[in-house]
Amino acid sequence: MNICIIGTGYVGLVAAACFSEMGNHVTCVDVNSSIIDRLNEGKIHIFEPGLEPMVSRNAAEGRLKFSTELAEGLQDAMFVFSCVGTPSKSDGSCDLTYVDRVATQIGQTISDYKIVVNKSTVPVGTADRVKSIIQKELHKRQVSIEFDVVSNPEFLKEGDAVNDFMKPDRVIVGTDNIRTAKLLEELYAPFARSRDKMIVMGIRSAEVTKYAANCMLATKISFINEIANICECVGADVRDVRAGIGSDTRIGYHFIYPGVGYGGSCFPKDVRALIHTAKDCGCVATLVESVDAVNTRQKQMLGEKIINFFSQMGGVKGKTLAMWGLSFKANTDDMRESAALDIIRVLTSAGMHINAYDPVAGDNARELLKDNPAVRVMDDQYDPVDGADALAVVTDWNQFRNPDFDRIKHMLILPVIFDGRNLFSRNVMKEMGFSYISVGRQPVIL
Repeated sequence: MNICIIGTGYVGLVAAACFSEMGNHVTCVDVNSSIIDRLNEGKIHIFEPGLEPMVSRNAAEGRLKFSTELAEGLQDAMFVFSCVGTPSKSDGSCDLTYVDRVATQIGQTISDYKIVVNKSTVPVGTADRVKSIIQKELHKRQVSIEFDVVSNPEFLKEGDAVNDFMKPDRVIVGTDNIRTAKLLEELYAPFARSRDKMIVMGIRSAEVTKYAANCMLATKISFINEIANICECVGADVRDVRAGIGSDTRIGYHFIYPGVGYGGSCFPKDVRALIHTAKDCGCVATLVESVDAVNTRQKQMLGEKIINFFSQMGGVKGKTLAMWGLSFKANTDDMRESAALDIIRVLTSAGMHINAYDPVAGDNARELLKDNPAVRVMDDQYDPVDGADALAVVTDWNQFRNPDFDRIKHMLILPVIFDGRNLFSRNVMKEMGFSYISVGRQPVIL
């Protein structure tokens, strides 16, 4: 099949690569000419495991093309996937500027039947909005061209997006048109060889499903972080509590890892967007509002622990913290809404210096933090530790799980580790002579 993908971010580029991997002919369109030039040279602009070789392979074999011209992408395509950004506004609502622009251009350009697929995460009612915009442009042109608009939300995890697309748990399709549903079933058939994974529903139900899924996962994260904070107060160990509740099949172990709070491009934005959607229709999303409030507090918690620890030693002003991890989670270079940024803000505002390292997010961090003279981003994992007053682990990269503790202890001024991901054993830290402060567990103070 011939497909046009509009947008080359995480969703668009992954979708383009995976559809072409299954033998489809895909044109990926973006207005950013520098990104398109890089992609045509075989270089991708985001870090996503497994994506670059798939893009290069399918481009070399002629199934995947990149262009800045929407007309080129639309020319032979039946399916047109809108995968553009939908950032949050200051009030938490979703900015549909790019979605509207794409819909306008589609209406100005199409000459035959198209299935326009909203794959971006968008508020309820966006498909109707897109349909109206396209129809308005066709009316201006005084032409009558058949088209359908469907909702097909993505459920990709950054860091495992290729695998998620190739082996989806489900494919949600929101449409009231049986013919359109059948065509999408054919398109997705290669991704569902073991069982039927497509769930067809009303358009608005599909739009709500995406928000409900992400808000459910965010709720689990905020819940276990709240439990972790209670554990610290009452002398319990959140790891034991997690084992106790996770063994209940109604709860399970997924997404109940205590830490520094959720971040990234999806959960924070989608939680706030659902809150705003609820308000717009006269509902009060009390639980979802609490999930957001708990997460906002949790992202500052590790910074506050560091300030409290040094309060009896003259405070953090003038001291240096080594920080491991800057991306919002492992296996991505994405720093959007990363807890590291909140921690850095809290500590540098108090006069502390930060020497940081991340395996892949270093360049993004340098750009984001270039106006903060108290932050240095380094290229080697152990460089920030040398001469620092303490070490904080913020992202759970695998290479941080079993480091050279003897080397760390020798390099630090004080043998202190703040573990925002609970990567290490309290007993091991105590035996090795470290003061150790983690999440939801009693601190080891030596």
